[in-house]
Amino acid sequence: MVALDKDLQSRQLARELVRNAKQAQNIFATFSQEKIDSIVKHIAIESALHAEELAKMANEETGFGKWQDKVLKNTFASLRVYEHIKDLKTVGIISDDKINKVMEVGVPLGVITALVPSTNPTSTIIYKTLIALKAGNAIVFSPHPNAKACSFRTLEIVKKAALEAGAPEGIVDGVTMLTLDATKELMHSKDVSLILATGGEAMVRAAYASGTPTISGGPGNGPAFIERSADIKKAVSDIITSKTFDNGVICASEQSIIVERCIYNEVHRELLAQGAYFMNDDEAKRMASMLLRGNGTINPEVVGKDALYLSQRAGFTIPANTRVLIALQDTVSPKNPYSREKLCPILGMYIEEDWKSACHRVVDLLTNEGLGHTLVIHTQNEDVIRQFSLEKPVNRILINTPASLGGIGATTNLTPALTLGCGAIGGGSSSDNVGPMNLLNIRKVGYGVRSIDDLKQPTQAPSCSASPVVAVNVSQSPVSILDDERFFNSSVATTCAYSPASNHGDDRFGSAMNTAPRAETTVAQSDITEENVEQIIKAVLGRLSK
Repeated sequence: MVALDKDLQSRQLARELVRNAKQAQNIFATFSQEKIDSIVKHIAIESALHAEELAKMANEETGFGKWQDKVLKNTFASLRVYEHIKDLKTVGIISDDKINKVMEVGVPLGVITALVPSTNPTSTIIYKTLIALKAGNAIVFSPHPNAKACSFRTLEIVKKAALEAGAPEGIVDGVTMLTLDATKELMHSKDVSLILATGGEAMVRAAYASGTPTISGGPGNGPAFIERSADIKKAVSDIITSKTFDNGVICASEQSIIVERCIYNEVHRELLAQGAYFMNDDEAKRMASMLLRGNGTINPEVVGKDALYLSQRAGFTIPANTRVLIALQDTVSPKNPYSREKLCPILGMYIEEDWKSACHRVVDLLTNEGLGHTLVIHTQNEDVIRQFSLEKPVNRILINTPASLGGIGATTNLTPALTLGCGAIGGGSSSDNVGPMNLLNIRKVGYGVRSIDDLKQPTQAPSCSASPVVAVNVSQSPVSILDDERFFNSSVATTCAYSPASNHGDDRFGSAMNTAPRAETTVAQSDITEENVEQIIKAVLGRLSK
């Protein structure tokens, strides 16, 4: 027998994984909601029991982040995600509206292929397993080569737990011969219904180019805006907590700070007090040359490293208690790494005159990179929050919280997730924090409630009860303004044609009256005088003479 080359072997193994997954999913699709829920629960509990083991493995193998924080991420991906999804109805009839006579049925997608990033390998496998199986699907993983040992161990744990709880063999599995060809085989397989992609930009683009439906996360470049009404001490604490969590590898973490000039000195003092170090021009240039590779992508040597390591590598010394490095900036461009995503505890900082100027800076940064992802605002001003919410091109706006933890739903009530969609504006198909409801189809069942004869009936004109439009009564005979009931009955109820609550005086008399001083034109119903009547008559006659 001729021995197959590695690339061919890996493709064949990938095909077998998909074939087994499809068979397993056909069985799994017959399970009740209760049976699926029990399987998902057991996987979550078993994964949580191994949270520390997997965290240490991932940290040691990849060199990214801090294992202590990875324990929290693994626990979040298992128990927190499970608590959120456990009561969701995803199988069979998931809603039945007896009044409108519409029923909804949850339909699994089938086999899902999942790409795993090296920055969050173990937590991603746990999370994606739970949401895929909760929706009645099978899932096949393609781990990152730089995190294969910890990924294989995580797969071993979730596979064993699924089988123990009664799932068919093959319902969750992963490629063990890691090659680009194997990943391509998974992405192009006609038996794969969806690609759930989290990883580098090139791999995500390849997933969409495969022709297989894809849901992806995207690159983040989240600005943190500190507005003048903010609790500055808490804002700084949130930003540093977020940016140092697992050394900044979560894509929702802050990448730059924007601050109003009037509070800059106070923010600067607080940053120093909480462990920030402001690089001088020379230090910032050294660091910038190290952050990006020649092709403009982030240098993997800096990802997930702490501030002390980064400064030593760049050739300058900082205090031992430094937690984040900051570079003051005034430009935004693809060549400026401080205005891009930095998966390590480094921040660019921009000083703006006011919140409107900060608005423009936010858009500049997001347009440069990170469209559709995340923005965090520290403020007590609800008007600023609303204005940003209406205009900014992101799908997650976080208020007064650490962005990395708020974006994934840990410190907010957003859907707990480790795949954060960027929507169409970010080149993706979903803007959600991805959960089980994104991984199923919903079959609609609609009962007939109208006949064709009903459709032929004249349509009733809409009621004017909520309309502020003034009704004008056109009559063949002249009507004296002195007959207007407002002039002799101040207790007449307001009709839909006229709402004094929303008008200063009566604007039906046009510009002739509106241009007069308000004191002369506003007539109270309870204070009608001959002089006021004469004013109104003059205004009306003036309008009629035009």
